[in-house]
Amino acid sequence: MAGGWFNLESAAGTIPETQFFEGDSAFKFLGLSRTTRLYGFIGCLIIGFVLSLLGAIVLFFGSLGLFAVLFGIGTVVSLVGTGFLIGFLKQIKLMFKPVRVIAAIVFLASIGMIFVSAFVIKSDVICLVFVFIEYLAYIWYTLSYIPYARAAVTKAVGLG
Repeated sequence: MAGGWFNLESAAGTIPETQFFEGDSAFKFLGLSRTTRLYGFIGCLIIGFVLSLLGAIVLFFGSLGLFAVLFGIGTVVSLVGTGFLIGFLKQIKLMFKPVRVIAAIVFLASIGMIFVSAFVIKSDVICLVFVFIEYLAYIWYTLSYIPYARAAVTKAVGLG
């Protein structure tokens, strides 16, 4: 079994296209293979997580501004990572479909509000409130990609 589990190039003819690799045309001009795109996604996810974690650590030591920068950049890098899977233009189009437009706007606005609360308002409490809102919006946004997931969550928390 040469290449192992990550040998996506040889598996291309044996497995059907998935929604994550539909955006092939978005990468033709870059010449990125499926494997390279998967590595780009994983790399961005790891870098985004590490930056966000570093942000949390510096917040613990009292640096609100550096937290906002590291956390904000970490979130954006993680979001860019998913563009490697489906294509960047397609990702933007999917983000603003009617089913997830509100969650996407709240998610993106909360990233901006993290910066506002850190640099303009200078309040760590308000900044953390927007971090919490960002996570909730991102979860709600992500659930929109899974059939019936939003309905199941609203029923589980007693809202549906």
